[in-house]
Amino acid sequence: MLPRSLNARILVAAALGIAGGLLVANGGPAQAQAGPVLYAAKLVGTLFLDLLKLVLVPLVFSSIVVGVANLRAHRQMHRVWIVTLGFFTLSMSVAIVIGFGAAHLFRPGEGLQLAMFEEATRNFQARQMPLPDYFAQFLHGLFQNPFKALAEGEILAVLIVALFLGVALVVGGERYRNLRALLEELQELCLMVVGWIMHLAPLGIAALLLRLVATQDTRLLGSLGEFIAVVIGSTLFHGAVVLPLLLWLVTRMSPLRFWRGAREALVTAFATSSSAATLPVTMRCTEQHLHVKKDIANFVVPLGATVNMDGTALYEAAAALFVARLAGIELDLVQQLVIFFVAMLGAVGAPGIPSVGMLSMVLVLESVGLPTAAIAILLPIDRVLDTVRTAVNVEGDMVGSLIVQQLTGREARSG
Repeated sequence: MLPRSLNARILVAAALGIAGGLLVANGGPAQAQAGPVLYAAKLVGTLFLDLLKLVLVPLVFSSIVVGVANLRAHRQMHRVWIVTLGFFTLSMSVAIVIGFGAAHLFRPGEGLQLAMFEEATRNFQARQMPLPDYFAQFLHGLFQNPFKALAEGEILAVLIVALFLGVALVVGGERYRNLRALLEELQELCLMVVGWIMHLAPLGIAALLLRLVATQDTRLLGSLGEFIAVVIGSTLFHGAVVLPLLLWLVTRMSPLRFWRGAREALVTAFATSSSAATLPVTMRCTEQHLHVKKDIANFVVPLGATVNMDGTALYEAAAALFVARLAGIELDLVQQLVIFFVAMLGAVGAPGIPSVGMLSMVLVLESVGLPTAAIAILLPIDRVLDTVRTAVNVEGDMVGSLIVQQLTGREARSG
């Protein structure tokens, strides 16, 4: 008998998906039907992701516009902006320091050389992009034709358009109250559709995890096991210790209470490896389970899904030191500071889709002259690591919304 709770069904489905993937990969009755099983898992998993993406753009657009307009109307926007961006900067900085610290402490990659992975690097061509070009492209991506951005799902550009429109609604005052009401209703409709889609979440998550586990190169996974353990361990440390500690220090909310309210979004993020696809679920958990005010959640969570990437920043810092060790290059303090800032920039500019961190990883390596061809070593294991770092990315958004609500509310009362 299936559990009634959606959270429980998702956890059971995740366990079944991992078990099924191991059976397909390592033998057993399921291996004979590996082809049809993987095809069916791909269909179901893709359908679940596509359904989430169906409401992603209208939800982000309406949420940001309504959130900014309501915050401005309540004269809170300047405080919320400062606290939100301050928290995002702090959490990503701490994550990068943890990534550096773990890479220096455990030194994954010692004893290995790039020549050991010649087969993986032989046919790999990295996308070359100097830092000035990357920065110019990043700025260009912020300001686009709004209709093009909405049609093509350019989340960062949609966010910028929504910010401008939200401020314009406030400046326009009561003349545009009908438009604001319309966008509020659009947001409510999107969240209603999310509720329907979540009934398929257990099946979709089981399919995604089954395919992920079954299609990994176990030989390469074994040879890179130490690096995988260091990245996953340091990412989990950030998610299980640092973020809950920051939350408790500011709000006095216990980690268990937070995780009970956030687990639906965290499991979805783990399975989809996409903070953007998880965004509808994240907003639902933040508002309904963690009881963050709609005005705060509508602003902080969509913004965080675009610019607050703790797990990605941590991974890029640790991976850069790992590649340097493979190449026999010792990075000095200045080079590591360059990686620090470039990893933060790359994480901020990375859309929340699976494995997108590999694109900004090229930028991080090039910034200090490391061989970009080494990314071919990381590609086979990236999807495994992406599951954990995406969950931490999403956790950071929810923790941030709770902290912002607490601090802005305290400032409002003291003022």
